[in-house]
Amino acid sequence: MLRNLVRFHNCLGHAFSPPTVCPRGQMFKLLSVKSYSIITERKKFYEDVSISHGEGGMFEINLDRRKLKTPGGKLFTAPNEALAIAVANEWDTQKDILKFYSMHMTTLCNTALDNPTFRSKDQMITAIIHVYNCTEIETEPPSLVELQNNEWDPVLNWIEDRYNVVIGSSTSILGPEIPQATMDTFRQHLGSYNFWSLTGLEYVITQLKSVVLAFALIDKHITVEQAVLLSRLEEEFQIGHWGNVEWAHDVDLYELRSRTAAGALFVHFSSESSTVKRKLMQD
Repeated sequence: MLRNLVRFHNCLGHAFSPPTVCPRGQMFKLLSVKSYSIITERKKFYEDVSISHGEGGMFEINLDRRKLKTPGGKLFTAPNEALAIAVANEWDTQKDILKFYSMHMTTLCNTALDNPTFRSKDQMITAIIHVYNCTEIETEPPSLVELQNNEWDPVLNWIEDRYNVVIGSSTSILGPEIPQATMDTFRQHLGSYNFWSLTGLEYVITQLKSVVLAFALIDKHITVEQAVLLSRLEEEFQIGHWGNVEWAHDVDLYELRSRTAAGALFVHFSSESSTVKRKLMQD
């Protein structure tokens, strides 16, 4: 019997992204780029990248002698040195052309700072819970159902034990009715994250289309590679039967891994309270 949650589809569209049908992984890019600017590339205009202390214990990024700003015009600041180093590294490793769409940590910081959708922490949690309620299960072919059971059940069993909740089982196309106690537990857990961490977590959920996979990844129960594979299980099954355009499949896979890894790191970095002793840039 297929357990609840095989894949969470585009339920984030109501509260997190523009109402546009878009390929996997493009949802967040549309928000982060279109909310600010249509520019996705630009000629590099600086030589040196450095980190400096700002007000209130924040860290600033300097491009030569100019302070980095967000697309909304705010001073770019990171809440700790670990996250500042990650952002500075993105800017430092850019070549002659800045590819903003590849700078995931910078984009996530910009989103947290500018909050382009003007949402509170409670609204973000509600949006995530809404995604959890929007499930779609596959009931055929039997070989796909068996594959999903074998691969997904260990993760679902883990999350039930980890959070002491009941996920439920169903063969109905409407999926199982999720107990209110489970929803309350997840809402309480999400409330333990700060606004920055929730921004990263929501991004991971968007990439994986799964709250369960995002929780398991952030909790380090599964790796990025495992999370991405589970999120693409049906797609990989279809490719195994019908074939694919090899280069396009590989690019999509690696980009999804990159975005997912960046989101997971952002969650951990934005929750980091201790300072990193070493510096990214050496004089």
